[in-house]
Amino acid sequence: MEFEAYSHRNGLLVMAHDTDCLPLWNEIKDIIDNITEKDIINLHFTSYINKQKSISMALNVLLKQRFMANRWLKEPYIFNDSRYKNKNWRLDFAKEPISVEVAFNHSGSAAWNLMKPVIASELNHVQKAVQSKIGVIICAMDEMRSVGGFDNAVGTYEKYIDYLKPLRVQLTTPLVIIGLKKPTSFEIKTFKVSSNKTLGKIFLLPRNVELKRITINGKYLVKNNYSSYQGSLTPVLSMRMKYKRLL
Repeated sequence: MEFEAYSHRNGLLVMAHDTDCLPLWNEIKDIIDNITEKDIINLHFTSYINKQKSISMALNVLLKQRFMANRWLKEPYIFNDSRYKNKNWRLDFAKEPISVEVAFNHSGSAAWNLMKPVIASELNHVQKAVQSKIGVIICAMDEMRSVGGFDNAVGTYEKYIDYLKPLRVQLTTPLVIIGLKKPTSFEIKTFKVSSNKTLGKIFLLPRNVELKRITINGKYLVKNNYSSYQGSLTPVLSMRMKYKRLL
C-alpha cells in the first residue's frame, strides 16, 4: 500500500536518526508496503463482504497479522495497575521504543488516539507496562475514505494533522501520522440491504477490466478476473475507454 507520513515534533527525524527507532520504523514501512490490494480484496470478500461496508476490518486484520508476525506486542496495556487494564488504556501495538495506534474509527476519538502514545512515552505516577518515546498513528487519507467505503465521520489523516496544532502543548512526544492512500485497482460501492444495514461491494477499476464476447442477446459484458466478487457480470452501457477485446 502507498502512504504519506506527517511529522509532529520532528517525529520523522527521530525515526531516521535514532538507532533504536530506525529498524522499527523500517519494519512499520515494510509492513504497510507489503500489504497488497489483492490481499485486501481477498480478505474483504472471504470474511467481510456480508458484514462490512468498508475495507477497514480487512485492513485492521492484515495490519494485526503483519505486526504480530514481526513480534510486536498486540494491544498492550499502558499501565501495570489493574485499575487501568481496560481497552481505554491500551495501545494497538508496541515494541519499545515505539507505540502504534491504528485509527479507522470515528473522528471523535482522534484526540484520545493521539494522546495514548504520548501517555505511553511520558513519565507517570502510575507504574508503566510500556515505555515508548515516539508514537505512530496509522489512518486513512480522505481519498481512501471515499474509495474504501468508510463512513464520512471517520477520522482521516487530514483531520489528524488538523488536531496537532491546537493540541501541541499536550502532545509533547514526537509523533508520525501515516495516511493510507486509496487503492488504484478497485473501489468499494456501498448499498443498502435494509433500513439499518449497509454493505460494500468490490468493483475493479476500468484499467483492470477486459471485454469478452458473451452470447447473451449478442451484447458485450464486462468480465474481469475478480468478476466473482461482484456476483455477476455487469453489462457495458457506455465505453469511452479502450479495453482489450477478447473475441
